[in-house]
Amino acid sequence: MSVSIDNVFVKQFEADVHLAYQQMGTKLRSTVRSKSGVIGASTTFQKVGRGTASTKSRHGIVPVMNLNHEPVECILQDYYAGDWVDALDELKTNVDERRVVASAGAYALGRKTDELIINAMNQSTASVGDYSNGLGKDLILSALEVLNTNDVPDDGRRFAVVGVHQWNELLAMEEFVSADYVGDTPLANGAEARKWLGITWVLHNGLPVTGMNRDCFIYHASSVGHACGQEVKTDISWHGERAAHFISNSMSQGAVLIDAAGIVRVKCSEAPVAESTAGAK
Repeated sequence: MSVSIDNVFVKQFEADVHLAYQQMGTKLRSTVRSKSGVIGASTTFQKVGRGTASTKSRHGIVPVMNLNHEPVECILQDYYAGDWVDALDELKTNVDERRVVASAGAYALGRKTDELIINAMNQSTASVGDYSNGLGKDLILSALEVLNTNDVPDDGRRFAVVGVHQWNELLAMEEFVSADYVGDTPLANGAEARKWLGITWVLHNGLPVTGMNRDCFIYHASSVGHACGQEVKTDISWHGERAAHFISNSMSQGAVLIDAAGIVRVKCSEAPVAESTAGAK
């Protein structure tokens, strides 16, 4: 057997992991402000204040906006996901087994990426609703009112992340499903998403929930920062005593809330709506 076969195996496996992570591992990374190639244990996102335009006299000095810059630090942490692949399994089902483990590792790291972003969103204080109702149009419009009051830009970079129950409630709205109102707008990773009310709606199953109380979020992409010091990396080592390869996937990432004014928590109830008994005898 060629001595280079292990190198080919490692490179192909790492390519499979990276591809699976990008395509199916994370849903939210492309919806926030993301910085890659970070050197060190932390990085800084700049929160820039609002400027004011002024007039000037002929030949006068152009007025300075004196923008307020508030640095927001994002701490990176290291995460790992590993598993064993038996040598005889490789011999029998090499490609399939490799891809199964690659996908599992990518999914685990992708869930961790989304968990970091959701935890950052969860630090926001602005909210609408009180967990007494499901996700309806009135609740959505109330959240939009908060964003508009805070002068959050309506520039096509507004997102909403909702749970499975809330997604089904949205599908019950004609405005959300009709082609006259929305269009199919897939994200970079191919996740299902729809554009409605100037917001890209994303389905996610990892949002905070307590009993039947679910927190959803409507936000601007610049309100949350995600930093990556190391993209998904794979290390494969042979252990003779186990007659197996140990496959270790790792990454270094972090997330932080940059601007609380750009995100609104939507408090929804996941309790099923009681059927109307009107007219019943």
